[in-house]
Amino acid sequence: MEHLLMLLLLPWSSELQAEGNDTSTEPVRLVGGASRCEGTLEMKHQGEWRPVDYYYMNVKVADVFCRDLDCGSAVSFRDRDESSERSVWRLHPVCLQSVSAPSECFYSDNSSSALHLTCSVSIRLVNGSRHCSGRLEVRSHQSNQWSSVCEEDFDQQGAEVVCRELGCGPPSVLQGALYGEVEAPMWTKGFQCGGHESALLDCRSSGSERNTCSPAKAVGLTCSEPVRLVGGASRCEGTLEMKHQGEWRPVDYYDMNVKTADVFCRDLDCGSAVSFRDRDESSERSVWWIDPVCFQSVSAPSECFYSDNSSSALHLTCSVSIRLVDGSRHCSGRLEVRSHQSNQWSSVCEEDFDQQGAEVVCRELGCGPPSVLQGALYGEVEAPMWTKGFQCGGHESALLDCRSSGSERNTCSPAKAVGLTCSEPVRLVGGASRCEGTLEMKHQGEWRPVDYYDMNVKTADVFCRDLDCGSAVSFRDRDESSERSVWRIDPFCLQSVSAPSECFRSVNSSSALHLTCSGKMTSSVSAH
Repeated sequence: MEHLLMLLLLPWSSELQAEGNDTSTEPVRLVGGASRCEGTLEMKHQGEWRPVDYYYMNVKVADVFCRDLDCGSAVSFRDRDESSERSVWRLHPVCLQSVSAPSECFYSDNSSSALHLTCSVSIRLVNGSRHCSGRLEVRSHQSNQWSSVCEEDFDQQGAEVVCRELGCGPPSVLQGALYGEVEAPMWTKGFQCGGHESALLDCRSSGSERNTCSPAKAVGLTCSEPVRLVGGASRCEGTLEMKHQGEWRPVDYYDMNVKTADVFCRDLDCGSAVSFRDRDESSERSVWWIDPVCFQSVSAPSECFYSDNSSSALHLTCSVSIRLVDGSRHCSGRLEVRSHQSNQWSSVCEEDFDQQGAEVVCRELGCGPPSVLQGALYGEVEAPMWTKGFQCGGHESALLDCRSSGSERNTCSPAKAVGLTCSEPVRLVGGASRCEGTLEMKHQGEWRPVDYYDMNVKTADVFCRDLDCGSAVSFRDRDESSERSVWRIDPFCLQSVSAPSECFRSVNSSSALHLTCSGKMTSSVSAH
């Protein structure tokens, strides 16, 4: 292996004379495919074309290459294994977090692996928050122009075709101007799809042409993520699987944390993540591994997966009927409830909810006891509204197990939406006071020590605050005689969340964190 790290900012504009029909703004091309938007990806540097290695490739990076090739969105990518090693360009994943062009982040290596990439030719979703969302643009086989589509010329059947053509899940939201207004030029014919077509341009077109379209009528589309839970007691519990290129594979447990698990639950139209664990298989098999570094800059874990082999799989349990939304952390937010008979999430009015109900919700979500219960703390009431009051004893295992009031509510002040903050399930044990000792965290009913590894002042301060113990005074490594199961805090995850408990993963270690907090008095902090 050469491993010559050359993070190169190259004068790409001087090397734009690519062969054939390549009109990209980067010296990249696809060779050996059925169209100019499919084939083995090659990149040019110093006059030399080389394949791009499959290693470290994900949907986010593949999308950028497709854009640079003036194609649509990335539909699929796979490893094309060669018979022998040769010189390739390999992408550096850490560099990719801070630049917009993958070609700035390659280094020279030897490999028998090459990336085969398929981009869409005639459709793409732009300005979306993730790969499977955005404003729809279409290009005909005879044109080089991408055109916006007017909402009146597009329907649910067309959305089903687009989502399937892009390798995404079924459409979840279809709305005008959701991802920006109409931009010229505009697609002039209406799409009349049956929903079964393999490509949008295979659909029939309306006979008449459109000359005008309101700016707010540009088709905005969100496709669901191609994920599912299998083998569980409900549709919101089981082994997590993700689909790519028509192949369902388990998602690896490694590097999973509460934040990522919450996103998967949301994509599955379930509530909040209640628990997740490692389901160990008897032998290794092909899995998808989520890269935690990539996931700091995107909203969809499915944009950050890599192919891997592992005997580990993620078993995920999401809440079915309650969730906390718009909060600063997993255990806080505006309460929403869904009945077993409905697909709608409903806000709850403050007058229909009390401390006993809050205790049930926090426990159902695997959080600590409620610390704040206040109207509009995390936003105002949103329609629809839950119409019955909850009459809980505080001992129930689920909110929907509580009794309901007999009368129905028809109105609720916008400022009265239930906002709830549950405390973090952490404690200090074995110290001289409740604000000193070995830090332990609870998950799935199990208390474990928190590993000292990667601990810093900022994180220690957050734990002290969650314990209502002021600021961190000191923290040190308490070495055990043997290894045991502990929770380790992922420092990359902590860059984008406010609660360390959202960023833990299970490891074995002989190290544990001994933490001393100030109580109520702020002090300077020292690490030993």
